[in-house]
Amino acid sequence: LRLMAHFSGDEALLEAFRKGLDIHAATAARIAGVPIEAVDGEMRRRAKVVNFGVLYGMGAGGLARELGISRAEAQRFIDEYFRRHPGVRRFIDATVEKAREQGFVETLLRHRVYLDEIHSRHPGRRAEAERAAINAPLQGSAADIIKLAMNRLDARLREAFPRARLILQVHDELVVETPQEEAEAVAAAMKKIMEGVVELRVPLVVDIGIGRDWLAAHETPWRPQ
Repeated sequence: LRLMAHFSGDEALLEAFRKGLDIHAATAARIAGVPIEAVDGEMRRRAKVVNFGVLYGMGAGGLARELGISRAEAQRFIDEYFRRHPGVRRFIDATVEKAREQGFVETLLRHRVYLDEIHSRHPGRRAEAERAAINAPLQGSAADIIKLAMNRLDARLREAFPRARLILQVHDELVVETPQEEAEAVAAAMKKIMEGVVELRVPLVVDIGIGRDWLAAHETPWRPQ
């Protein structure tokens, strides 16, 4: 969603991320036209599905199934979302049109993703390629960012923390093994590197946990002193 904010320049998304708001609660508030304080758990859940559904090109039918609502109600959710986020609508339309012209889309670091079916006569294949045109720059850019972070973090560990080692990447998560007495310093280095790896229109925010195993680290958030 941060990458959608960056690429689309949508003012509502940019403002929410720059203010450090709960993006799903903020979306729910905008769709419902209520203060963010009035958003309850169910409203936030629906907004979360809409937020991520937009990234994957989900239509009214898919949203209706996900939320257990009528197709008409789902379409109202989508229409209201785009009314409140016109920058996202413009980005999606422009990206699909550019994909049709070029036959590919690009990530943040200019890696190309070719879309062979973007001009297919088969409606289903063409629609799938259009969804990929929207999603690939976002997912691909996330991959760009995590790989840059991995390279820079690995170099920093070798230089300053030779007993620490990067052992695992899980989607947008990096796992480092380090002696306990160096854990705080390694965590600080990780946060600085990962949050500063690229400059976007919105801040990159990285949460870090420290523990004796992966589960414990997830359950023990680390805060800089």
